[in-house]
Amino acid sequence: MIWSLTKVLLFLVIVAALTLGAGILLDTGGGIRIAAAGYEFTLGPLQALITFLVMIVLVWLLMRLVGLIVAVLRFLNGDETAISRYFDRNRERKGFQALSEGFLALASGEGRLALNRAIKAEKYLADPHLTTLLVAQAAEAAGDTRRATEAYKELLSSETTRFVAIRGLLKQKLAEGDTETAQKLAAKALELKPRHLETQDILLKLQAESRDWKGARSTLGAKLKAGALPRDVYRRRDAVLALQQAQGVMAEGASIEAREAAIEANRQSPDLIPAAAMAARALADKGDKKGATRVLKKAWDAKPHPDLAAAFADIEPDETPAQRLKRFRTLVANHPQHEETRLLMAELHIAAEDFPEARRALGDIIQTHPTQRAMAIMAAIERGEGADDAVVRGWLARALTAPRGPQWCCDKCHAVHAIWDPICDNCGGFDTLSWREPPERSGPSSTGAELLPLMVTPPKPGPEVVEDPASTATPAPEKEPEVIDLEAIVRRGG
Repeated sequence: MIWSLTKVLLFLVIVAALTLGAGILLDTGGGIRIAAAGYEFTLGPLQALITFLVMIVLVWLLMRLVGLIVAVLRFLNGDETAISRYFDRNRERKGFQALSEGFLALASGEGRLALNRAIKAEKYLADPHLTTLLVAQAAEAAGDTRRATEAYKELLSSETTRFVAIRGLLKQKLAEGDTETAQKLAAKALELKPRHLETQDILLKLQAESRDWKGARSTLGAKLKAGALPRDVYRRRDAVLALQQAQGVMAEGASIEAREAAIEANRQSPDLIPAAAMAARALADKGDKKGATRVLKKAWDAKPHPDLAAAFADIEPDETPAQRLKRFRTLVANHPQHEETRLLMAELHIAAEDFPEARRALGDIIQTHPTQRAMAIMAAIERGEGADDAVVRGWLARALTAPRGPQWCCDKCHAVHAIWDPICDNCGGFDTLSWREPPERSGPSSTGAELLPLMVTPPKPGPEVVEDPASTATPAPEKEPEVIDLEAIVRRGG
């Protein structure tokens, strides 16, 4: 309210001052007389003031007109002027509008529209870092790989966009299946940004697929430095890579390097079963049988496994079944009731032709966890004790449809592998194989194999065996028992 009143009073004061000044000029005598070209003009004080103001305005307009003419001439000459800046601002506004529309279209999945807007933005804007990148990504979304490749190659010339360009070309090569070129691009990208996690993962996967274990271990170290891996996971995976490196060296015949790499892998991850088995074999080949036994016992205490039993058997390949049975008792002493221990001891007793003891070692596994391996062992026991062929066939028929038991299964895709490998053949996962039971799928098979146990004589329960060390199971005299040698089964882990 006070400010409005103040403005009104100020306006009245200015009007009064102008009125007073005009009155003074009118009352003032004299004036200005101008004579030019035979003409004479007489101006009073007020008229002279008005003429002076008009002249000032005319001079200002003339100067502006001259400036406009000069600007037009400079514009036509190519110099930067207000006119050129006006057109530049207009082009920039249109370019950024097209750029924003292109990014929105790209985010919406409209590749062709995004490419059109990117081309328009490239036309209006002189910023290839943005427009060429949008052209490349929009061309990829639209399926125009040729144009995308050209755009990425243009971005290679700048230090700012070189990594983005290599990453784009890398994804294109991966989509095309050119893993060799993709691996080179990934290595170059990792040189530019050593802590880029996505590039580390891609390069590690490509190196593992190409069996470049030395390079993969280097990339794994970069992941550790970048903080992308916990140290315990790093040790496990580095042990896996060291193990594969050892296998490669062993295949080349350089046994000393193979031993060192295998022992290093076992030292980094003692619970890695393949590493323990290879390290034990390397020590045994070197003549250090005690060291090999110590490695396998430590691994068996961590997790009993058939591969460890096979490596333990290889330490003394020429021993008799009885000697082997005695030596294996030292291996399984800490896990006497483990299922793998009971199956292993049953196989060893069968190899020693002590079938009643094999039955006792097997125990109630047939009822609690009937697997194919347990059924096969039971069939061998029945055959060794002289049972009818129908009984043996009954156990074998049940084995056809029984669960497979623990296998090397991928934790990602659940594919089953016969032997351990760092790379899953089905999904390409790295270090995803674990020793466990695969998920069994219920339902009838296409061949009706589940009906086979009904087509043969069901197995009869074995006779009760009295615990008498002096007694031995003797087959019927009219039928000589067929001895099933499971030593080979023990060697290959069941």
